[in-house]
Amino acid sequence: MQGHIRDALDRCAPGPIRIVSLCAGQGHDLIGALADHSRAPDVRARLVELHPRNCELARAAASAGVEVMCTDAAMTSAYAGAVPAEIILANGVFGNISDNDIVRTIETLPSLSAPGATVIWTRHRREPDLTPDIRKWFEAAGFTEVAFDAPEGFIFGVGMNRLAKPPEPFRETKMFDFLSEPA
Repeated sequence: MQGHIRDALDRCAPGPIRIVSLCAGQGHDLIGALADHSRAPDVRARLVELHPRNCELARAAASAGVEVMCTDAAMTSAYAGAVPAEIILANGVFGNISDNDIVRTIETLPSLSAPGATVIWTRHRREPDLTPDIRKWFEAAGFTEVAFDAPEGFIFGVGMNRLAKPPEPFRETKMFDFLSEPA
């Protein structure tokens, strides 16, 4: 995950880089990727997480330019003022929401995106492995695949997609509901 974030940072144009992270947890993926990256001073990130303890831990570890919001990541209003983003992280989200909500979330991402934005996402590959469908849903929503890593012996796949169409206007909506049991 951190390698993909660093690759995305390296591809960004000079100047400020906006990043948003849905269901950021303790922010390890982004905070770790920024730790020694030359573009870290350019980053203005918003980590959105609902659980207060995770928010506390993320704030304690966050560097300058990384904001932690303790609120519902499903609501696009949580990203107002931090988008359009050059990088969007959706790690650990797609295994905890319904298939329809995955589609709705992917279809909403262009409204959170800057031109050519990169989305980095994860999903487990347990049966039924939904990652082939997720990859198609990104394509249908106007994203091209940059990478998909699913090494043998690892349960998770990591996708990286780039917005290939013009971004959409920001809109306030609810992207998903968490399932009581992970998918």
